Amino acid sequence: MLKRVFLAPDPGRIRLRFAARAVLGIGLAVVVCALAGHSLTGAVTGGLAALLALFTVTDPTVRGQALTTALLPAAGLPVLAAAALLHDHPVARDLAFLAVVGLGVYARRWGPRGHSLGVFAFMMYFAAQFLQARTEQLAEVSASVLLSVLTAAAVRFGLWCYERRLPPAVVPPPPAGTGLARVTTRQAIQATTGAGFALVMGQLVSGQRWYWAVGATWWVFVNTTSRGETLVRGFRRVLGTVIGIGLALFVAVPAHGDGPLTALVVAVSVFGIFYTAAVSYTWMMLWVTVLAAMLYGLLGVLTPGLLALRLVETGVGALGAALAVALVLPVTTHSVTDAWIQRALRCVHACTAQTAARLAGTAGADPAPTVAELEQLLARVRLSVAPLVHPLNPMLGRKRRARRVLGLLDDCAREIRGLVAVAADPEASHDARLAAACRRVEAAVEALTGGRDLAARTAPAGTGPALAHLHGLERALAELAAPLRAPSGSPLVGA
Repeated sequence: MLKRVFLAPDPGRIRLRFAARAVLGIGLAVVVCALAGHSLTGAVTGGLAALLALFTVTDPTVRGQALTTALLPAAGLPVLAAAALLHDHPVARDLAFLAVVGLGVYARRWGPRGHSLGVFAFMMYFAAQFLQARTEQLAEVSASVLLSVLTAAAVRFGLWCYERRLPPAVVPPPPAGTGLARVTTRQAIQATTGAGFALVMGQLVSGQRWYWAVGATWWVFVNTTSRGETLVRGFRRVLGTVIGIGLALFVAVPAHGDGPLTALVVAVSVFGIFYTAAVSYTWMMLWVTVLAAMLYGLLGVLTPGLLALRLVETGVGALGAALAVALVLPVTTHSVTDAWIQRALRCVHACTAQTAARLAGTAGADPAPTVAELEQLLARVRLSVAPLVHPLNPMLGRKRRARRVLGLLDDCAREIRGLVAVAADPEASHDARLAAACRRVEAAVEALTGGRDLAARTAPAGTGPALAHLHGLERALAELAAPLRAPSGSPLVGA
């Protein structure tokens, strides 16, 4: 697990910059709220708003990100107001919370912007429960949200806008469909059902901290599509919470509101959340748990018993999500995995073609956007195949095949990155053999996506760097044919 987090590829050090900018943006937002004279409740709300503004906005262009960021208060403030107004009306409060859950998940059908606004709206309602916000505090916390989103935007689009020097980020859209065939519609119903279970059971566990269970259910559904993905994410959420509570017992409980130490641990936790989110949900949840513990320490209510309660509520929420995806309109793992693998393979060919054109001196040829797309697609493949490679999966044959597929796809990505690095050298020149190698890569991809067999090739001696990467790519594609098909002809991932 440590190797996966700290040695995972980080092209352009994007994760490092993402995490460092988050610490800066959230820290400045909290300082701005403090300078405005806001209370601790207002500062915590502002810090959360800044975190969400920097974490959840994933539009492919900087202009789109700016527009989504500007819309966050419009989605969050009405929900925050409703939560404060309904605080003393439990039935209406709970029904409104479930409505926010359902609408927030359904909004994902409109892509990254809908997803961001849905998450922000949900978290504003959650924050109102977390901080016990009431109507007399509404003006202050609303001002904190506005100031913090503005501060985060100033950092993201002004002070440190590294995205302007990068190709647009590619966020693969959810599988299409209509009605109940649309994944986002099914997930909205599943999430609402699971959240309803978590709400009822969470209140039986604790009349004050029940919202933790609802929050756990919500976040288990974020960035998942199939039943298997959701179950694995729920397991990882519980595991990360367990490890995070163990760490919090040694850090947060002794600190218990100590200002400088709390600020340091909060900064480290924020960095950890942003740095590990793309590679390990377990590690991300570890840092989220530590961060929540430090905030409760600031609020003066942190005890070992409270941490134990958080674990129980997290388990309730994960159970609610698991029951919902298993029993309510389930989306099978096989229904989404093959499509992601095929898209990744086609993107491998696109990367190769763009790089070869760059080496040939073709005007406007730029492999960077397709390489960024490949990284995103491979992340989705890993997420989709995660149920098969999970340690608790009893199907050992499919587990071995899935690991082989992931390893070979990683080999393809490594060869692509090497090929692009060669193409970036201004002294690199076109070799006539590159065109032939690219045609073989194209044929390999077509054979894989069409179900035909491939034969591995041996790289000729004395090839240059570009040809060496292309031959390595050919070998990886040829070796993918076997694990993508079982001897019986069944797919990699069963229904």
